[in-house]
Amino acid sequence: MIVQTSKMGNITLTPEVITTLAGAAATNCFGVRGMAKRGMSDGLVHLLKREAMGKGVLVTYGEDQTLSIELHIIVNFGINLSTVTSSIMDEVRYKVEAATGMKVAHVDVYVDSILVD
Repeated sequence: MIVQTSKMGNITLTPEVITTLAGAAATNCFGVRGMAKRGMSDGLVHLLKREAMGKGVLVTYGEDQTLSIELHIIVNFGINLSTVTSSIMDEVRYKVEAATGMKVAHVDVYVDSILVD
């Protein structure tokens, strides 16, 4: 739980809220097929359904009251990876900061798989 104190009271955010925000922002970027999760039994990368996209996101709340976000994604074949990942970093940082008012220290993007249509 992340608690922010304001003059009107306390605001409590669960990590699931931030993972959902970050996952939605990432999957709306061009070239992203979806969020990824590595299977525990087979070690393969699995494309997550839209309602489970938060499982491909890890949010860490630092002692300095900033967020660190780690995203595991699956992208479409033939896209420029550095352009797409840079776009994802900017979009996720902007959306999470705008929605929560919290500072995002950094966003790490891991491309776990590339899908060919």
